[in-house]
Amino acid sequence: MIGAFSVVFLFYTHSFLLRRRKKEFGLYSILGMNKSNLARIMIWESATVAFISLASGLVLGIVFSKLAELLMHLILRADVDYAMRINPDNIRQTVFLYLIIFVLILAVTLWQVRTADPIQLLRSENTGERPPKANWPMALTGAVLLGLAYYLAVTIQNPVEAIMWFFLAVLLVIAGTYLLFVAGSVALCKVMQKNKRYYYKTNHFVSVSSMTYRMKRNGAGLASICILSTMVLVMLSSTVCLYGGMESSLRSRYPRNIVTDNRAENWDQLREENYAPLRASVGQVIDSHGLSTENVMEYACVTFEGFLRDGVIDTVETVETWDEVPFMNLWEIFVIPLEDYNRLMGTQETLEPNEILMYTTKMWFHQDSLRISGTDQVWQVSRAKSFVNNGVDSMQVIPSMFLFVEDMGSFIDSLADRMDSSGNTLLRYGWIYGFDLDCPGEEQGQIFYEIQGRLAELRATGYPLLCQAESVAINRSGYSEMYGGLFFLGIMLSIVFVAATALIMYYKQISEGYEDQGRFEILQKVGMTKKEVRKSINSQVMTVFFLPLAVAGVHLCFAFPFLYKGLLLLNFSNQELLMWVAVLAFLLFGAGYVIVYRITSRAYYHLVGGSAR
Repeated sequence: MIGAFSVVFLFYTHSFLLRRRKKEFGLYSILGMNKSNLARIMIWESATVAFISLASGLVLGIVFSKLAELLMHLILRADVDYAMRINPDNIRQTVFLYLIIFVLILAVTLWQVRTADPIQLLRSENTGERPPKANWPMALTGAVLLGLAYYLAVTIQNPVEAIMWFFLAVLLVIAGTYLLFVAGSVALCKVMQKNKRYYYKTNHFVSVSSMTYRMKRNGAGLASICILSTMVLVMLSSTVCLYGGMESSLRSRYPRNIVTDNRAENWDQLREENYAPLRASVGQVIDSHGLSTENVMEYACVTFEGFLRDGVIDTVETVETWDEVPFMNLWEIFVIPLEDYNRLMGTQETLEPNEILMYTTKMWFHQDSLRISGTDQVWQVSRAKSFVNNGVDSMQVIPSMFLFVEDMGSFIDSLADRMDSSGNTLLRYGWIYGFDLDCPGEEQGQIFYEIQGRLAELRATGYPLLCQAESVAINRSGYSEMYGGLFFLGIMLSIVFVAATALIMYYKQISEGYEDQGRFEILQKVGMTKKEVRKSINSQVMTVFFLPLAVAGVHLCFAFPFLYKGLLLLNFSNQELLMWVAVLAFLLFGAGYVIVYRITSRAYYHLVGGSAR
């Protein structure tokens, strides 16, 4: 990503530098140098710049890479290794990439000088651009593309579908932003020019005229600033939330410190006489450590997959081909006894004979009734406010539906004989037993391994349930590596994009300063006061450079639904935290943006406003 970005960014900065040097090349030609002499100068200059850039860049890269490694160790909570390692392959790849970029830039420069007339080069700084006309079709196209991206962001509800459309939406936003800044900004300037009350004021007249005159080139640079700003905001918001909400994500994936998932062959095996031996074996391990189980979670469930369409669940074996139904309609369905729900949630819910209680995750169920294909029974749906995390739902990208029923036997009878396409029983039967422990993570890990040993012994005695255990303490490091790694990448890429944004703003200020310097001197000679010059400069610069920040804020607002649904797939569901982090990221980035603007604008004021001061 950084390599591809380097190509675009270096060509952008080179275009500015080349524009400033065309007059110099024209002067050399007038003084007697031919194209070969100019080519020789540029080749030596490019070689010198490439050598200095690569040498200093590699040295600084090696030094700062160790700092980045230390930061990564800190984020991942890993042991610090202070040894310095230099990989020759990395150096060769870096040198190869940037040599190619320098060669391409040199080729572009040689071609432009070769095809240009010396007089044209000499007058390049005085050659203005024709004021672009308002390209309404292009501006409307940009608005439509941006509107379509916004529409996808706010209307798509399924997290899987949101991820599938996310990259298309990104491309639409990029294309729409560039078209609106290039064409739409010119059209906006034309509209402002038609507003006589606004346009015919000294500061507005000069600033709007200047922006209209150069907005075609300005628009691309401003759009780049806007896109880079949006990328930084999106990356920081998502990765900070993932890293900051790691504990809640862990608790969602592992609802208790230790959880046992015990599988049965049929519903009849899920009864108290099969639960007691497992509780006893686990209890012996816990007692040996002088501890007791806390916050016990225990319930039976029947699980199967189904395609949901208009309140009807098509089980897998009733669908002839998987192509018939979109993958986005696939749900994981958990059927749980109502008495287990009441015990876990501390409620006293009751149901009518044809009624079920439902709770869904990731997606809403909007119908008031539910029917399973192949049956005539129509269930009236009541809504449950919440249910305990079961870990399975957190692992899956598809939504989950929890059905709490009064009579488990009658509900599953019609499904018990159904088979999937592989000939396996459609229904899976299980009993979940989990608990918390008041002890450090290391001791929890030790207890977990002892419980695993007891479960293996229990299974060897002919115990009918197939037992598996999970521990949050054992799997914490994996979560820390994944979320910490994403956070580290977010920081590193944000630093690159922020630096690029600052440099684009700086080059733009310098370029426009040189272009406007002579114009404002002429305006002062024809009677414009120094105060009016200063006011006009402020109006133009603030309008141009704060517009990308405002548009980036709008992009972030519409990207929020996409972000939240994407984070749901990574087991993050704290929408309020994401909202506050996004707001804080925008405020912090905005403060940094203002600082960069203040620093870079001094260069512009120095060039343009020197006489005004």
